[in-house]
Amino acid sequence: MVGRFIAKRVFLAIFQLFGITIAVFFGIRALPADPVARLVGINASPEAVQQARESLGLHETKLQQLFNYLGVWSTSGKPGIFQGDLGVSWVTNSRVWDECIRFLPVTLEFITYALIIAFIIAVPLGMSSATKPGGAADRFTFVWGLFAGSQPEFWWGLMFVFFFFFQLNQWDLPHAPAPLGRLTPLTTEPPPITGFILVDSLLRWDFKVLFEAAHHLMLPTFTLVFVVSGAITKMVRQNMVRVVQSDYILYARSAGLSRRKVALYALRASMAPAMTLTAIIYGFLLGGAVPVELIYSLGGIGQYSIRSILQFDYPAIQATVLVIAMVSLIIYLVIDILHAVIDPRITF
Repeated sequence: MVGRFIAKRVFLAIFQLFGITIAVFFGIRALPADPVARLVGINASPEAVQQARESLGLHETKLQQLFNYLGVWSTSGKPGIFQGDLGVSWVTNSRVWDECIRFLPVTLEFITYALIIAFIIAVPLGMSSATKPGGAADRFTFVWGLFAGSQPEFWWGLMFVFFFFFQLNQWDLPHAPAPLGRLTPLTTEPPPITGFILVDSLLRWDFKVLFEAAHHLMLPTFTLVFVVSGAITKMVRQNMVRVVQSDYILYARSAGLSRRKVALYALRASMAPAMTLTAIIYGFLLGGAVPVELIYSLGGIGQYSIRSILQFDYPAIQATVLVIAMVSLIIYLVIDILHAVIDPRITF
């Protein structure tokens, strides 16, 4: 049953990705912008403009450009996405897939760590708030959710850099590293295996890079944890309150089950909405963590996509949207499977 469910979702995801590809392809070409003028400059001769349009394939009809991009009935003689080729960047002249593979793990790494930590914090705090309404944990959750979520992440990122790096450094106290990327400029990254610098340095037993990378990822991860954990905690609390008042939990209590076992049953039933919210936040942060990436000079997929948009780099724009959508669909598939595992009421 699980295999059939996964096959069904993968089949549906293929159609979703195809629809996203078509929508993005025509959407960016409907914008009132001329990528050729951006590339050749405003003082270029008409001959140079025409030559650039032909080299980029923009002299053909939009439908033929789509066929060239997909790799069917192509007149360019180049492979398309059906052949696994996302094209070549108009700005860097590099394969877009190679650039996505270089930038995507940077974003995946720190938002994955951030959401794991946020979830670990939110679950016990939300349970404590629900089981003891009006208590210290409940009041703390309420104030923290409003305080952390009332201001954008770039503001907190700047404040954390100011205090944990600049101010502590002024006081000659242990401080966070300067926001100069994932490593100091003089440190060489280990040869990539997964693209996750902590994982790669651990697999290669390079503990110097491991500790340095963990030190540099501390502030950007903490920034996201601070911002998103309040919403996840509130979701856990609200669902715990609802579940604790349900009939089957009341029956479990009347049957004499221990308080710990009843709490575990309630947590299991209330986890699904919190996991769904976490997955939604994950998908949003794939392209929405740009301010954090900029503040800490991380150079992730979000920063790459913004740069591609500003440079009218159509192949890079199309590729980043497609890659982010693909990762988001995989995350949603994993969450659906976990829902069925932890909640017996859900069937495949």
